[in-house]
Amino acid sequence: MSIGTIPRFPLATLPTPLHEAHRLREALGGPERCPRILIKRDDLTGLALGGNKARKLEFLIADALRKGATAVITTGAVQSNHARMTAAAARLAGLRCSLVLTTSVEDPPIQGNLLLDHLLQADVHLVPAPPDKSLAVDAAVDETIARVAADLESRGERPYVIPVGGSSGVGALGYVAGTLELVGQLANAGEAPTRLYYASGSRGTQAGLVLGAKIYSAPYQVYGIAVSGGGADKDARALENVAEAAAMLGVPPQVTESDLITDEGYIGEGYGIPTPECLEAIRLLAQTEAIFLDPSYTGKAMAGLIDHVRRGVIGPDETVVFLHTGGVPAIFAHGTRLLE
Repeated sequence: MSIGTIPRFPLATLPTPLHEAHRLREALGGPERCPRILIKRDDLTGLALGGNKARKLEFLIADALRKGATAVITTGAVQSNHARMTAAAARLAGLRCSLVLTTSVEDPPIQGNLLLDHLLQADVHLVPAPPDKSLAVDAAVDETIARVAADLESRGERPYVIPVGGSSGVGALGYVAGTLELVGQLANAGEAPTRLYYASGSRGTQAGLVLGAKIYSAPYQVYGIAVSGGGADKDARALENVAEAAAMLGVPPQVTESDLITDEGYIGEGYGIPTPECLEAIRLLAQTEAIFLDPSYTGKAMAGLIDHVRRGVIGPDETVVFLHTGGVPAIFAHGTRLLE
């Protein structure tokens, strides 16, 4: 079965542009020190201010509708991009949406993604964040999801639960399709980058990227910059998602643990807590390319790429792709730190 035959609910504006970051390259030392950097603009997918989740949600919402769902439930942190985009996708599909969001403060300010969740009239349920400052889904989250699902069912609704980050075999299909799009763009432009950098969180994007790279013979190595801990468990989850997605496509999984490259050197204090290097990366890309990153995902991923350039991990004769996975609304929750 080809990726084009699997049901999708149209949500994203595709294809997204591939932008060469000339001014960023100059700021990082020019051709003598810095590789060419191509930015895949998945912050411009269109749905509810854009982001990578639109690609996953096209398959997840189609699956929910196929199964007769009338409501969707998902989870994430209080500034979750995935939650915001799931709420928007549900609106377009005519589904109810319940969000189970973790927070480290009792009464979080209604700003950034959380503001958009409320504007979309999602039913928001807040639970305390895990103490390890990770993306982990703990017992309190699972219990709340189960309670919300039971309540919906008692009112005659048919809920469909989407895992954190849309990380499932169905969700991974979004970046199998996204890889096909990118590989075509690179071929048409005569480009053969050596690496693709991206922010690695719940690993659903990773599963689609590595499987897509195998299926479509991508020229690059998929290189994740972790934004949260829990690597071993997440490797196992990514491989499960790969296996499920491959089975739906009728192809061998082809992916092993050695393909799941995830650099955990740029996490800092934990998920959603920007590092000084992350804040520098946000400022630098804004001031060179007028492109905005976010403090939880893309800022840390770009900080990793910048550090690799400065340390000579990537040669100046190379070309790399940076996958901009969106998340810009979260920047408005960190204004004071960004302007320090």
